[in-house]
Amino acid sequence: MAKLIGYARVSTKAQETDRQEIDLLAAGVRRDDLYVDHGVSGAKASRVALDRALEALHDGDTLVVTTLDRLGRFTMNMLKLAEEIKDRGAGLRVLNLGGSVMDTSTPMGAMIFTVMAALGQMELEIKRERITDSVSKRRAAGKDLGGRKQTFSDRQIKNAHRLIQSGEPAKRVAEDMGMSRATLYRRMDALGLNERASA
Repeated sequence: MAKLIGYARVSTKAQETDRQEIDLLAAGVRRDDLYVDHGVSGAKASRVALDRALEALHDGDTLVVTTLDRLGRFTMNMLKLAEEIKDRGAGLRVLNLGGSVMDTSTPMGAMIFTVMAALGQMELEIKRERITDSVSKRRAAGKDLGGRKQTFSDRQIKNAHRLIQSGEPAKRVAEDMGMSRATLYRRMDALGLNERASA
């Protein structure tokens, strides 16, 4: 008898799959046939629970997911996955694909899956381009790129003090280190280097 095999995934351990599981169970997946990956990126081609879900598929079965992105992020991986499902004589059902259900057991469903996988990868690549572009623009403008603030050793602060004492403007020394002049002065004060230099 054909079975519905459910698969749910979240990218971080802090996220929950409750909503996905409720939707999969409501779609007819039995609790025993539900496989869940916690804290696993969709970019990975191989995932423990997904691999087990695929192994559980037999001729006539259907792998069920709530949304296409639960399966993966890259077109090649998605198409390979679709081929593997097809080779097992099984189908794929996506419960929410633009507001409707998609089933690869139909020719239209198979075509939609291919197009949606390609669009999913295109969206990911556009996001990457935007991030890269934003970082480049911020870097060119000399703006903060975020992330962990650089920490400086006492020796680096003493070297900065020596530069200031030799005539370098304090403002320029501080900027070259990636900190404000006030922060540099506070660090020098903490080391007993109290002399103020002109900006």
